[in-house]
Amino acid sequence: MPDLLSHVLLAYAVLTVASWRLNRLTDEWIAVGVAGAAIPDLIKAELLVDSAVVSRAIGVPFDVEAIGTLGGVLLVAGVIALAFGRRWRPAYAALVAGGGASLVFDGLRAYADGRASFWLYPIPWRPPTPSLYVSSDPAVLAAAALVAGGVAVADRRVGESADRPPGGRTGE
Repeated sequence: MPDLLSHVLLAYAVLTVASWRLNRLTDEWIAVGVAGAAIPDLIKAELLVDSAVVSRAIGVPFDVEAIGTLGGVLLVAGVIALAFGRRWRPAYAALVAGGGASLVFDGLRAYADGRASFWLYPIPWRPPTPSLYVSSDPAVLAAAALVAGGVAVADRRVGESADRPPGGRTGE
């Protein structure tokens, strides 16, 4: 659980900072992007449903672990973006940005052999990892909360200096 929360908090921080330069990245799309940060963690659904069961249900080979890769994020974000109707493009971009941020943070964690998983799939390469953290360490969650809190405070100050309306960024 600290892993998922850390991904969400860090995606919020990244997308909020990006919104300072990108006017179209409004509060609603930041929220969508933060939700996209959870896409790679859908891999934990395998704790509840075995990949073989899903594979039999949909009739094609399926492995839940593929969701935790770049290809999985692109695919799942596309499926979710369809729910946004005509606004699917910004939704897709926000979901991919959040999911991509989550994958980047996953690429920094410690692995026993010093190489990250195949998170860049379909690129068949396991990049070396700097082994900055262990995903289950609560200190990572505390650091992510501090970063997100600091960005939230800075965002409020940026909004005050930009005369942002009380409802936040509107994209206008």
